[in-house]
Amino acid sequence: MARVLYIGGLGRSGTTLIERLLGELPGMCALGEVVHLWQRDIRDDERCGCGAAFSACDFWDAVGERAFGGWHQVDVYRVLALRETVERTRHIPRLAAARLPEDHVELIEEYAGYYSAIYEAAATVSGASVVIDSSKHSALAHCLRWSRALDLRVVHVVRDARGVAYSWTKTVARPEAGGGAEMTRYSPARSAMLWNAHNAAFGLLSRRGVPVRRVRYEHFVADPRRGLQELAGFAGLDVSTADLDFVTEEHAELKPVHSAAGNPMRFTVGQVPLRRDDTWRSALPTSQRRLVGAVCAPLLRAYGYPLRSSR
Repeated sequence: MARVLYIGGLGRSGTTLIERLLGELPGMCALGEVVHLWQRDIRDDERCGCGAAFSACDFWDAVGERAFGGWHQVDVYRVLALRETVERTRHIPRLAAARLPEDHVELIEEYAGYYSAIYEAAATVSGASVVIDSSKHSALAHCLRWSRALDLRVVHVVRDARGVAYSWTKTVARPEAGGGAEMTRYSPARSAMLWNAHNAAFGLLSRRGVPVRRVRYEHFVADPRRGLQELAGFAGLDVSTADLDFVTEEHAELKPVHSAAGNPMRFTVGQVPLRRDDTWRSALPTSQRRLVGAVCAPLLRAYGYPLRSSR
């Protein structure tokens, strides 16, 4: 049974940073955002985090061979059709139910089975005890909980909604796609609604028996060594002080990884500064800060964030 550490939360919350740091620990293998592998990698042959095209990456070639007898054996359009049927944010209330119609459970299990095969193969190829999927999507986490082939543990990453909203307004290039492609952008109002929906959805997982550990981005970057020790323990691994030598309170040393998709930070190698990003306090207009704060007030309060923000 594959042990999976699923990193979830709304994008721009620090999930990629946490995944990269966890991936440096012995016994862990970071896979990136597997939810995008079907389209961006198998179909479009975008670049792996190691820099090679997906089709030219030895790691992913070995994973595909072990999981499916080769990626050419995967019906990508079937996977994407299943995703549309069962793994959408609007389906979460249904996915979170204690029981579902048998025919719907069969579809969810078929969909989750593709992920289970990848996780199991990646663990074998890498020799890791735990594989990390930073897909973020709350709906995918709810689908995976129905799989009996997974030991699923979820890290729910939250960041101040106003910081997330500001980050979604910025233009970020997707170098792996070429042609000047950019990551999606959202208005502050749109990102506030998504922040509420996705974070609330992760709260539902724990009610269904899934182990969930909530991490505040701001707390994690303030003491990353402690944060890594706690998350490693949550994943069932023991780490020594020496295992954490790559990270200090100010920076971390990162090696290349075979991340399938995700934030461009997955290509970063070498020394990376670790600092809390509060640019939003001065860069996000006051009216937008107040709007996001009002929309997200209940969960901001629940997570311990102040409702009033100062510049």
